[in-house]
Amino acid sequence: MNASLLAVLNDAERLLVAETERAALAALDEDAAIELETRIRRARNKYVSQYRRSASAAVPEHGGRGKARPENKRAAMKAEAFEEALARVSRRVASLARQAAAELRAERLAADRAARQGQGPGARRTASPPRRKGSAVTGEPTGDRALRSPPAQQGPASRPGGTAGRPGRAARSPGRSTPGRSPATW
Repeated sequence: MNASLLAVLNDAERLLVAETERAALAALDEDAAIELETRIRRARNKYVSQYRRSASAAVPEHGGRGKARPENKRAAMKAEAFEEALARVSRRVASLARQAAAELRAERLAADRAARQGQGPGARRTASPPRRKGSAVTGEPTGDRALRSPPAQQGPASRPGGTAGRPGRAARSPGRSTPGRSPATW
């Protein structure tokens, strides 16, 4: 890392950035690397927001955040130092995640291979009936039509003129009142 960026950091921040060196990252497992990434990201966000707040406060005086940057150089340099550290840690986390995914995939494939060992080409299979969609004898529908319920099993709301949720509505037609109710109570 650039010596000028390290010069603006205090001791605690230097120690945090030192944890992102290649040798230190190599010793971390995935969970520890993710935890370090979180700490670095938090520090980076702190200095980025600090820079933006102070620069935006100087906008009326200077006319823009970019023009106010020289006065706020320390926060910008700290943010840049943590940005570089975050990039290193993020690359390490991504690498560890790829390795973990490859290991899990290899375990799943090995388990699947072990499960199939009993059903290899030389092993005898138990007699199981062939899978069919629909009945060839009765001519039952196949595909999407097989998923539909017959009208006898459907509820009243799915039938033409169905009135589920609207009691008394089908018996009443415009201009006629429902027995026992006056039109004023509708």
